[in-house]
Amino acid sequence: HAKLVGDALPDDLPLLAALKRTDAVQLPERHLGLVQPSEQGENVIEECLEAGADLLEEAGIMTHIDNLKDICFRSQLIDMPRCDALAGITIAIAHDDAFSFTYTANITLLKDMGASVCFFSPMKDNSIPSLANALWLPGGYPELHAKELSENTNMLTSIRSFHKEGNHPIFAECGGFMYCMDTLIDLDGNPWPMAALMPGTGTMKDKGG
Repeated sequence: HAKLVGDALPDDLPLLAALKRTDAVQLPERHLGLVQPSEQGENVIEECLEAGADLLEEAGIMTHIDNLKDICFRSQLIDMPRCDALAGITIAIAHDDAFSFTYTANITLLKDMGASVCFFSPMKDNSIPSLANALWLPGGYPELHAKELSENTNMLTSIRSFHKEGNHPIFAECGGFMYCMDTLIDLDGNPWPMAALMPGTGTMKDKGG
């Protein structure tokens, strides 16, 4: 593959290096993504990074780093959000082994816009935090924890009551959206009742979902 790419490049664009294929830098995968670091051994990620660094050095790419030309980016003028745009809003964010696909930058932005945030576990807690007047159900792997989510009936009741009040925004994405459906069918084909905020059934398959 390296020879194929190198032969195809023009003379003024040399191929600096090529990395060999190796399992040493392969992160464990599952349907729809990677196995999360919290589910892996203590040193798995560090060992992959170390192996990757060794690959770069072995390939000789490090000798070219200092000779690379500077990259120029066009300046982007982005209007900053108003610092009081979400004043008075307390957003409850689901966060546990079932729901963990959030980015710190997004949460920081919500705070910069005046919102308060709090976290809760749909798997283990009994209810949404009482101060919350908005709800965020992020992505994750609810299909791996469908039994625990379904059997936490106190939490399901709390979410339904929150939704029924009708004046609270709820943002549900990916796995959080599946949690809002009537039923979630896990990878073994078992159906589990969910929050039932909207009609529908989420079905997980070996490939895709």
